[in-house]
Amino acid sequence: MPSGQERNRLPGNAFFPGPHGNALSRDAIEHRLATHVRTAAKTCPSVDSKHVTMHTLRHTTAMNLLHAGVDITVIALWLGHEQTSTTDIYLHADMETKKAALDKTRPPGVTPGTFTPPPEILTWLEAL
Repeated sequence: MPSGQERNRLPGNAFFPGPHGNALSRDAIEHRLATHVRTAAKTCPSVDSKHVTMHTLRHTTAMNLLHAGVDITVIALWLGHEQTSTTDIYLHADMETKKAALDKTRPPGVTPGTFTPPPEILTWLEAL
């Protein structure tokens, strides 16, 4: 879709509808999100130090769908992408995903574990 175009602007098709059922503008959505982030920060102060945007919500949605085992083509449809290559931008492998992939390669009978380096190695690395 060419930059700047929006689809499904008809009443009833809006993901974030305004008072008359039409889609809210991007600015209106960002403003409402900022208001809710400030409200959330009152009870969860750590939210105040986060940079929460609509892109953050899209990315989080994509990652949650990926962790739930949803196929990337379905995630691309959910995000409105025409090609899965566009969706790849959102779906970087976080540490949880990387660990799950490594766990699948563990030989039978090998106990899973996490390497903990000795303190002297950590001291040496910090000194670099």
